[in-house]
Amino acid sequence: MEERILTRHPLGKKGVRIGKERYELIASEIKRALSTKDLTYTELTDVIERRLGKRFDGSIPWYTVTVKLDLEARGIVVKADRKTSKLRLKRR
Repeated sequence: MEERILTRHPLGKKGVRIGKERYELIASEIKRALSTKDLTYTELTDVIERRLGKRFDGSIPWYTVTVKLDLEARGIVVKADRKTSKLRLKRR
């Protein structure tokens, strides 16, 4: 049985349990995509779908939003600014 993790939500809502391998794959793709430029959620999902394609067993948009919310709750991904819906990695 695959190891599962409980995700967090930036608004304190209840997270969901997802497979650790899938979480880590999507999280690494999100970080990779946002390392080069700010992206909207739709742009981010498109990039991940192009990279993973049919190799990923599951709904890429669902996993992307779930992992993105967890990364926001952990302070890794933030909104680029208040005027756009673009996301970026938090500057350290």
